[in-house]
Amino acid sequence: MKLETFLNLPTAGIAGLVRAAGPKVCAFPINGTRRWFMLEHPPQPGDDPVTAYYEAISKRHVALYKMLFDHGVDTLLTPVFGPDLAERGAAYMHMATAGLSRLAKHPDFVNFYAEYGVRVRFYGDYRRFFAPPYDDLPAQFDAVTAQTAAFERRRLFFGVCAQDAYATAAELMIRYYDAHGRAPDKDALVTMYYGEPVPPPDFFIGFDKFCVFDVPLVTTGHEDLYFTVSPSLYLTERQLREILYDHCYARRSSETDYAEMTPEGWNAMGSFYRVNLGKTLGVGAKHEHLGFWYPRANVEIPASFAANP
Repeated sequence: MKLETFLNLPTAGIAGLVRAAGPKVCAFPINGTRRWFMLEHPPQPGDDPVTAYYEAISKRHVALYKMLFDHGVDTLLTPVFGPDLAERGAAYMHMATAGLSRLAKHPDFVNFYAEYGVRVRFYGDYRRFFAPPYDDLPAQFDAVTAQTAAFERRRLFFGVCAQDAYATAAELMIRYYDAHGRAPDKDALVTMYYGEPVPPPDFFIGFDKFCVFDVPLVTTGHEDLYFTVSPSLYLTERQLREILYDHCYARRSSETDYAEMTPEGWNAMGSFYRVNLGKTLGVGAKHEHLGFWYPRANVEIPASFAANP
């Protein structure tokens, strides 16, 4: 199937094609939310900026989750908070924990879970991390997990303090050994950590510097990696469809038999490699005045190269 044909299919048609090879697991850490908010919702006179922030990002989170589920993704792993964010100070910590509470209690999310049949779980070391006055968060997470336990259409796992699974995994293995007299295998450990079985992610959508983070125990090195240039909340439907096409078709093509490649094929491939000698994906620069990192456009398509998906 050609790319443009895929891009122009109805959403339900794309969802069917995406699910054709089995349920899809997407890791999608949403990053750059403050930048998105300040650019798209600049403060207005008389506004409460914290309330405006909550309202805007809540609605955008839900819209993105719906878009991914509508396009055939069955399971989302979404890291939303790491302990490093606490280093931004008490004011940020207060704002972040209020946002985490919204995931469990706010109608924007609760109604979405019910409408889309989303079973919700939280994973990570959050029970160790949140001390007073934030120690009621784990109980809120447990409550929404129980409320959505019967939903079976989709799954949404929120990662909270999931930067390093070592301590929790060690504790879970000891607990399993005490109960069963043997160490758990990987499937059992993943089930204990996430609350139910989770297959390895099929693809990962990150933003900013190229790195995979906060989805412990399930990554295998076989997931397809994608990184948006703009913050995660800017993800568009066309952009998602391009990712899904690449995942389902471009990367699934059979390996080239180089013994059968024609001279024209060798020339085309060689021209692409030669024009890109010394270029590296993932290399970026820091803006001299603003200080933020951005990726450099490091791939050039030679005029003779037939880029025809």
